[in-house]
Amino acid sequence: MAPWGWRAWNTVQLVYTVAWTAGWISLALVVLLLTSGNRHIPLRMAARLWAPGLMFGAGAKLRVEGVERVDFSKPHVFVANHESMIDICALFRALPVPIRFVIKQELAKVPFIGWYARAMGMLFIERGHAREAAQRLHGVVSVVRAGASLCAFPEGTRGRDGSVGPFKGGAFQVALAAGVPVVPIAIAGSGAVLPASGFSVRPGTIHVRIGEPIATAGLHAGDRHALAQRAHDAVAAMLS
Repeated sequence: MAPWGWRAWNTVQLVYTVAWTAGWISLALVVLLLTSGNRHIPLRMAARLWAPGLMFGAGAKLRVEGVERVDFSKPHVFVANHESMIDICALFRALPVPIRFVIKQELAKVPFIGWYARAMGMLFIERGHAREAAQRLHGVVSVVRAGASLCAFPEGTRGRDGSVGPFKGGAFQVALAAGVPVVPIAIAGSGAVLPASGFSVRPGTIHVRIGEPIATAGLHAGDRHALAQRAHDAVAAMLS
């Protein structure tokens, strides 16, 4: 397709993305209200309806490996590399349980997305506010201990060159405090479908590889950097 054709098609896709997201978030919030705050159904709506619709609109196929390695009847902290915003859709589809994401504080101000994230109990992280971040991490530890699974992009930003950046320790601190395993996940191909900058969508295949869970039993808070490095190395190995 000619460049002008792609620009026109991407404009249509952008309108579709906004409308699809706003519609399903609105419905999910209504369902949350009708079910007296039960988050399970709205979170599964994201996995089974919202995310597949956006991936279909982008022309993205999904390939998942390693689901059998995880006991999804128990809570985990999933950590993945981050190439694209469509990574969230891929993880919603790939993981067969409701998941809560760690997301940037700026998204709390975005209409629909911020409303949904707050209602679903997502963890907002604001850089430069250590005390507030510690209080929020304490709150999410309680949620994970109660049975919820957390998903984070510990690089802290989207990669643009295919390499895996250093992993920050916040998500690993949660795993250690909650006493749950860390599961490394490698995502490949999402940056080619939707690059980190702009909205230049191209059809492609996104691969999600789920690694072996890393046990946290016997580890302490001071081990979080070593745990982060171990997860980072596992993700990098799966990508190579």
